[in-house]
Amino acid sequence: MSRRPGNPARRFADGGSLPFVGSMHSKSRSSPLLSIGLLVVGAILLIGYFYSGSGGRTSDREALGNAEGGVSCTSEVQRAIPILKKAYGDSMRKVLHVGPDTCLAVSSLLKEEDTEAWGVEPYDLDDVSANCKSLVRKGLVRVADIKFPLPYRAKSFSLVVVSDALDYLSPKYLNKTLPELARVSADYLVIFSGHPGQQRVKVAEMSKFGRPAKFRSSSWWTRYFVQIGLQVNEPALKKFEQASLKKSYKPACQVFHLQSHD
Repeated sequence: MSRRPGNPARRFADGGSLPFVGSMHSKSRSSPLLSIGLLVVGAILLIGYFYSGSGGRTSDREALGNAEGGVSCTSEVQRAIPILKKAYGDSMRKVLHVGPDTCLAVSSLLKEEDTEAWGVEPYDLDDVSANCKSLVRKGLVRVADIKFPLPYRAKSFSLVVVSDALDYLSPKYLNKTLPELARVSADYLVIFSGHPGQQRVKVAEMSKFGRPAKFRSSSWWTRYFVQIGLQVNEPALKKFEQASLKKSYKPACQVFHLQSHD
């Protein structure tokens, strides 16, 4: 009867020595296993390294989406830019973005051909990147409390895109802010808003936003737009839906297309 090899771990515990120094016989058996194990571990580390360097690393957009532990509609604006261009065409020439982390949205818009972009950050800029600081110095991004009149003339922009900002406003300030956003838009207004039931802001972010997000339903927004006299931009809505279908784009946020003036 052949004898089963002993347990190396047990010999280590009993003898107090490493298993592969007990004898040449055990060394010859354990060395190949050790080599194979090291090769496997090395391969895993290499795969992890290359994965993190190409596509596996969390991008700024993904980091923004996770910043509040939920969905970021500002990051959704970045994803939707090609769809918005299909829907709005020449109206994308002068765009104002309003919302948290507007530097990211403005940077993405400026990469588009024949597009000028500006941004309003409703909250304090903390730990901003060099690129964001550059946008602020150039006057392309401003920090402004959207509860008060915006620092722009009427009809300054052909398109105004709003994300996340309205979800943190009480009805009192919403009644002031939305008409103000329509005022600075010459033609169209696009609103990206969270869906009811999406994860709210973390308690740690309360000091920044002042209140938890209130995600309202599509029917609530529709009634509210009628109440304040904003009409749905049906042609743009249809083009946006067609382009979304063609590119298999499914927004993570609600998207409302409005005419800023009658």
